[in-house]
Amino acid sequence: MSVRVRIAPSPTGNLHIGTARTAVFNWLFARNQGGKFILRIEDTDIERSRPEYTQNILDGLQWLGLDWDEGPFFQSKRLELYAKIIQTLLDKDLAYRCYCTSEELEQMREAQKAKNQAPRYDNRHRNLTPSQQAAFEAEGREPVIRFKIDDDREIAWNDLVRGRVVWKGSDLGGDMVVARASSGKEIGQPLYNLAVVADDIDMGITHVIRGEDHIANTAKQILLYEALEAKVPEFSHTPLILNQDGRKLSKRDGVTSISDFQQMGFTAPALANYMSLLGWTPPDSTQEIFSLSQAAEQFGFERVNKAGAKFDWDKLDWLNSQYIHQMPVVELTDLLIPYWQEAGYQFNLESDRLWLEQLTALIGPSLTRLKDAIDQAKLFFAPTIEADEEAKAQLQQEGAITVLQAICEQVDFDQPLTADRAQEIIKVVTKETKLKKGLIMRSLRAALTGAVHGPDLIESWVLLHQKGVDRIRFENILNG
Repeated sequence: MSVRVRIAPSPTGNLHIGTARTAVFNWLFARNQGGKFILRIEDTDIERSRPEYTQNILDGLQWLGLDWDEGPFFQSKRLELYAKIIQTLLDKDLAYRCYCTSEELEQMREAQKAKNQAPRYDNRHRNLTPSQQAAFEAEGREPVIRFKIDDDREIAWNDLVRGRVVWKGSDLGGDMVVARASSGKEIGQPLYNLAVVADDIDMGITHVIRGEDHIANTAKQILLYEALEAKVPEFSHTPLILNQDGRKLSKRDGVTSISDFQQMGFTAPALANYMSLLGWTPPDSTQEIFSLSQAAEQFGFERVNKAGAKFDWDKLDWLNSQYIHQMPVVELTDLLIPYWQEAGYQFNLESDRLWLEQLTALIGPSLTRLKDAIDQAKLFFAPTIEADEEAKAQLQQEGAITVLQAICEQVDFDQPLTADRAQEIIKVVTKETKLKKGLIMRSLRAALTGAVHGPDLIESWVLLHQKGVDRIRFENILNG
């Protein structure tokens, strides 16, 4: 059997991390089995689906490196298939038209609630006579299509993550709506469970991998597979992603979309790596850093956890820093440039390229997220800076101004400054002033960077000198 899996996001919002993690697991399994990873866009919710959300989904999957083998397929282009399948169910007397109004359904729910019963449809229109149907239609009622569910039926499957799962038909809420209301004998818009099954049959999906919140849907969908005399795929229900309080991660927790993580400065390989660990443990449980391809070689459902996976920002930050620190300077520079441009920093992409790479090499080892480069690089782009309290205190130390004057006498501001020449200037000034080197270095850093801590001082000075910024800062301090 050739494995065929799919990811089927709905374009009613940006690509959510939960959906993306599901996509990761599907992709890993497909690559592990030499199968196909299929992308399907479930856009039958016409009112809420937006083309910009579709593009966000496509961009997010591509950014993460989750290349698909077939698709994207759009459910909105497949309505004829769904209508044909629904008609088949009607013809086999496995489905029927239900004319209940929203008011009647609400009254039904309220009556059940008063008796402490779980809300469910009581199947009251399952066996309407033709004359009863005609009477409802004469009132102008527009029927939905309901699929018949036998309350006495037991639905069971062997879940690749959870083992044997059993549901009772009586727990599924009564006969299931598979198509929205429509006028006359026409069939309305198909609903999720019907469209999913129709697509999975048509596309030959062999394994359905999705979150545990779909378990009840699986029981309903198995009944539809059987009704349509189709092979039931294997099911794998993965653990939900939880917040620190143990609840399902949601928009209330702040950042949840992949584009948000991207804007915050997380790299695609680090985020994909982290998502693969949200519910799956590699054979070597100490291994934490690996590419998607490396994870695919080892992936299997026997190591997917049943318990929910807590989202750990500290762990993600650490992983991201590891990827950044191992990244070639040229590649990292390409990633940082958009953040600097967004911050409004002025530079020429062509003539300043080497300088930008030197700046990247300087601050790269201290970055946790790419966006950190905005603050860490700020002093290299601003003509003037505001010294912090520690730096101001340092510049008021006895000998600090003497040091800066001596340094300025040694610097040729119209000629390039090398690291070797900068070190030589420090030696000369140390000898001439007879002051401690520590005082000299701290005073120089305070004058140039406005702080007493930061990246390598000599490399920072060289970069600032190339832009002529050191002259301005020395003059500002020495001239009061």
